[in-house]
Parts: sequence; structure tokens; C-alpha cells
Amino acid sequence: MTAQNSATLPNSIAVKSPVGRGTALASLGVLAFSLTFPATAWGLESFGPWSLVALRSVLAAVIAGAFLLARRVPLPAREHWAGLAVVAGGVVVGFPLLTTLALTTSTTSHAAVVVGLLPLTTAALSALRTGARPSRAFWAAAVAGAAVVMGFTLAQSGGTLSAGDAYLFGALLVCAAGYTEGGRLARTLPGWQVIGWALVLCLPLSLAGSALGLAYEPVHLGGHGLAGLVWVAAGSTFLGLYVWYRGMAEIGAPRASQLQLAQPLLTLVWSVAVLGERLTPAAPIAACAVLVCIAVTQRVK
Repeated sequence: MTAQNSATLPNSIAVKSPVGRGTALASLGVLAFSLTFPATAWGLESFGPWSLVALRSVLAAVIAGAFLLARRVPLPAREHWAGLAVVAGGVVVGFPLLTTLALTTSTTSHAAVVVGLLPLTTAALSALRTGARPSRAFWAAAVAGAAVVMGFTLAQSGGTLSAGDAYLFGALLVCAAGYTEGGRLARTLPGWQVIGWALVLCLPLSLAGSALGLAYEPVHLGGHGLAGLVWVAAGSTFLGLYVWYRGMAEIGAPRASQLQLAQPLLTLVWSVAVLGERLTPAAPIAACAVLVCIAVTQRVK
């Protein structure tokens, strides 16, 4: 009896521990991502949109390259480079550029719409790419959560569509593709190497973009602008994606993506605290509804 108990307990821990760790890591990534839009708004106080995105990628690539060199990480295998290119195009270039352009005409509250739809889009693309088949209960909770976030964020922005919506919906698609491919790669490569190599892959383009952007866009250096640039580079692009891909590899892209349902609400909280935007009384109700949806998606398969 004792022998059986001692043999069973470690197995139970080995099965459950990665799930809990993966959820914690993915949640930390969501927390880092929730600061991206407010930090970008700060960055736009000092830099133009093209300059900000290019400099963000350059700084993040320098950090990632330093880690790769310090750890003497070998180059990825040939079969990984196509996937890394998708990650680079989606989360290193596409999403930052399109959302930054959108934020030149949209508020952070309105831009949160794209994040509210991102979990459902990521889950759908992941199912197509990896063959995963979540249950109907999972999809029902995911759609309900997306509907709550959509309704809340549209109410926050007055129910109107801004000129930046085309950028936002484009960002939604490319980011979901990057998340899906990055989560798949993170099953064979450490998460920090996935985003690290994607950033290094984009470095020549980022350097060229920085030179052109700084030459043609005005620069007004300030504390907010520099702080925003540092955060979107080190916090959102490197640290956030590092823990996000690690968590996604352990709990799967569909389940991890649903944790992002909390991201728009967190972004709105940061928008109040950092940017001084006003939050309506509907926020606590929406937060509770979203947390219920998250709880369901974390318990069904």
C-alpha cells in the first residue's frame, strides 16, 4: 500500500505541475502584454510610429542576441526557419507596426478590441494548424468571452469604429498566426529561443527601418517616450513573448489564448493609471464575466 502510494504521488505531481506552471507563465505574458498599448502611447510622444516600431525591434533583438551569445545557442535546424519567419512577421513586425499605426488615430480603449478578439482567432488558427479539436464547451466559453470583451470595449469607445480599424483587424490576423506558429515551435525549442531567433532574423530589416524612420520622422525625446520604448522592447517584445511561448508550449495554444481574454480589461486599468483615461462602472461586471469564461476554458478540453 505504501509503495503504491509513493509511486502514485510523484506521477500525479508530474502530470499537474507543468499545467500549473504553464498557466502561470502564460498569465505573466498576458500581464506584460497588457502594458503594451499604454507604453506605445507613451512612446509615440517622442517617436513617429515607424521609428518606434523599428527601434523597439532593434533593442529587443540586441537583448535576445546577447542571451543567445552568452548561452552559446546553436543555430536552429533548417526545418525551424520557416516557422521562425512566421513568428517574426506576425509578432515582431506585423502586430507592433499595425497596432502602433492604429494608435495614432485610436484610443487604447478602442485598440483593446483587437486583443479581445485575439484569443478566439488564435484558438481557431491553432486548431487548423495543429489539428487540435477543443470541445464545444470550450468554443462556447471562448465565443462568450470574446463577445463580452467586444461589447465592453465598443461601449468604452462609444460604439463607433475608428479609422484605425483596418490596422487593428490586420494586426489580429498576423498576431494570431505568429502566436500559433510560435507555440508549435516552443514544443521543440525553448520559448526564449523562439522569440530570440525571430528578433535576430528581423534585425537587418529593423536597422534599416530605424535609419529611415529617424531620418523622416520628428523625434522629441522625453521621459515618457523613452520609458515607453524601453518597455515595449524589453517587457512586451522579449520578456512577455518569452514567458508566453513557454506557457503556451505546456498548456497548448487554445487554452493559453483564452487567458488573453483578461488582457483588454487589464489594458483599460493601465490606461486609467498611466494615461488618465476614464473607466466606466461597467468594468467590474465585464471583468467578472470574462473571468468566468476563462475559468471554463481552463477546465474543459
